Amino acid sequence: MVAGIAAQDRPRARDVGIAPGAGTPGALNAITDVPDVRVGQTTVIDGDRVRTGVTTVVPHGGNLFRDKVPGAVFVGNAFGKLAGSTQVRELGTIESPIVLTNTLAVGTAVEAVVRWTLAQTGNDTVRSVNALVGETNDGGLNDIRSLPVTREHVLASITSAVTGPVAEGAVGAGTGTIAFGWKGGIGTSSRVVRQGAQDPAWTVGVLVQSNFGGRLTIDGRQVWRTLTPGRAGGAPTTWTQDADGSCMIIVATDAPLDARDLERLATRAVFAMARTGSTFSNGSGDYAIAFSTATSNRVTTTTSPQARTFLPTDAVSGLFEAAMDATEEAIYNSLLKATDTTANGRTVRALPVEALKLLRIED
Repeated sequence: MVAGIAAQDRPRARDVGIAPGAGTPGALNAITDVPDVRVGQTTVIDGDRVRTGVTTVVPHGGNLFRDKVPGAVFVGNAFGKLAGSTQVRELGTIESPIVLTNTLAVGTAVEAVVRWTLAQTGNDTVRSVNALVGETNDGGLNDIRSLPVTREHVLASITSAVTGPVAEGAVGAGTGTIAFGWKGGIGTSSRVVRQGAQDPAWTVGVLVQSNFGGRLTIDGRQVWRTLTPGRAGGAPTTWTQDADGSCMIIVATDAPLDARDLERLATRAVFAMARTGSTFSNGSGDYAIAFSTATSNRVTTTTSPQARTFLPTDAVSGLFEAAMDATEEAIYNSLLKATDTTANGRTVRALPVEALKLLRIED
């Protein structure tokens, strides 16, 4: 069955006064604030054991294979699977939708992306497709061994991708994830960057699939000391939270960056995880994918010289800051928008909003 978890009146980070950094978010405070970027999600719920899904980010609405975007990958800790990453690192381009799902569904997702790409108008002679698929392991709340994600689920996520608001929390690839012992999920945020009054404004948008651990820190406050999963509001004298898990981060921008600076942008997104309390454990697969939608810098099938315009390296610091702030906020949004979830013989609570508000008042 494909369905959505019942919505609850859960806030985003800014609704409770959490606004990392000094930058300004875009109109939606989402990755889709970057023009033409689309997000599609399929939530898979079946009985009392399956809680999983697929989240897809599509860089633009055209033929991605024929109109590739500059892209890059940064690996914070490679305990995970990011199919297609080696070609992205080698060529500096992304030619497919970016799909996030669970660990054992990567192969299924790759097949679906390949089939979707081959079926696009103009791809009749295509014989090689680099499908970009990432994952986190949602086996705590999902019967992952039953392989519930199908090719149809992945295709539905791709074909439903649209601009506009993005659902967050326990949806899509975040349906069964856990972060810091609380219910994790999908989160997103954005920042608008302007270097000077006469300079163009660029947008940096981030989407995360949070499924990692450590010691939760929000806005610099060590929340883990007071709010402990399973004992909301309690303050145990000793507590060690399992830090294994993974985090997938997708960073989009309309700034004209080349693959080298996109990798630097992706690096900052992974760095931002530390602000939230991640300890980057041995068992955590932490990856960031970054791409630019700048139309003048797309890679086509032409073999003739192509004029391109890239921002100089001295102009990228503001984008780096934006990526860090938006990633931090996206992780908070993934926690705050998530809902209590029971499945696979386990219940994982959502981060308690009222208790969090009290902590901030006490500050």
